[in-house]
Amino acid sequence: MSFSYQPTAEQPRVIHADHEILVVEKPAGLLSVPGRGEDRADCLIERLRTAFPTVLLVHRLDMDTSGVMVFGLTPHAQRHLSRQFEDRRTKKTYVARLWGRLEPKSGMVDLPLIVDWPNRPRQKVDHEQGRPAQTEWRVVKSSDAETRVRLMPITGRSHQLRVHMAELGHPILGDPLYATGAAVDFPRLMLHAESLRFKHPETGVMQSFSAPVPF
Repeated sequence: MSFSYQPTAEQPRVIHADHEILVVEKPAGLLSVPGRGEDRADCLIERLRTAFPTVLLVHRLDMDTSGVMVFGLTPHAQRHLSRQFEDRRTKKTYVARLWGRLEPKSGMVDLPLIVDWPNRPRQKVDHEQGRPAQTEWRVVKSSDAETRVRLMPITGRSHQLRVHMAELGHPILGDPLYATGAAVDFPRLMLHAESLRFKHPETGVMQSFSAPVPF
């Protein structure tokens, strides 16, 4: 499965920067890191490198997802932050708009995921070989047409939120991979990384950063 990459002209917004970490808001329509081929070289980390030449990757957001990302500016910060993600000591909150009315008002999806090799980059549920994946959800508001939710991933699998919501029968609006019919017909994927909480790698103090939801 291939796509034509046309990166957004919108630039990332710096939320916080010090000598150890960089926190930015990634725009939708921009790869976090370079893809394969020269046509996919334009990405978030390369745009940041101009002003922050020592920037180092810690985690990623899907190309179509906007919101908060943290980078290390030193190898120590990168290791420290990466360990927090691996040990699930970070707290991530996303906002999404879903197709239809999601009920009940809160719950958790616990469905293991694996790459769908013939249809990469799609992921799929696989109860035998999939890796554990859990997502908590809380409804913010709903109508018969759509539901706005906050999503709190416990694990961090690729496309986790997108697959889990689609498996509930309520795909994220504008999702080109997992939504169908009228649910796809939106100007962007309606998924935004609203907030991220982690320990600062130097001070050990818990810090939280957020970016307003653009939809």
